[in-house]
Amino acid sequence: QVLLVESGGGLVQAGESLTLSCIASGSLDNINAMGWYRQAPGKQRELVAQHLRGIGTNYRESVKGRFTISRDDAKNGLYLQMDDLNVEDTGLYLCAAGEITADYWGQGTQVTVSS
Repeated sequence: QVLLVESGGGLVQAGESLTLSCIASGSLDNINAMGWYRQAPGKQRELVAQHLRGIGTNYRESVKGRFTISRDDAKNGLYLQMDDLNVEDTGLYLCAAGEITADYWGQGTQVTVSS
């Protein structure tokens, strides 16, 4: 079992930055994939950024060049640096983890960007 706890969300203005954190606990040895998803009201949950151990990272097109995902195994942490935020980035950001797919989910942290 893996527990994921997110933090770092908030209300910001367009153009500002936020850093999200996800701290994992439990059986982490086989957690090779970790990622950030977001859920906006009335929209489907979407993958924002993904970190694949030994392979690399990937991002959805709309955040490339603005968001950076990183993982720190020493701290059991996954992070999302978000720069130049815009209104379309608003949503509940959820951390997910698993051996290959997203098997475990956190409760999420809300990000609201005002214009």
